[in-house]
Amino acid sequence: MLAAVMAGFGGVISEIGASMMVGGNIRGQTRVLTTATVMETTKGSFDVAIALSVILLAMTFLVNYLLTALQQRRRPS
Repeated sequence: MLAAVMAGFGGVISEIGASMMVGGNIRGQTRVLTTATVMETTKGSFDVAIALSVILLAMTFLVNYLLTALQQRRRPS
């Protein structure tokens, strides 16, 4: 079950188009990391886009690490 949650999380994190269509970029109100990366890339601010991508990647690794540790934790018998 936890593996399915991890796979779903990876799919959600990587979906840029859907987050742009569903309120991920309301002018002056919201901005998610995926749309911010796309916007900075189109503006030519590649250094900011790479920094945002590294943050997103680190968050993804952290969540996957925590879920894997939770899954592999052994219950006392």
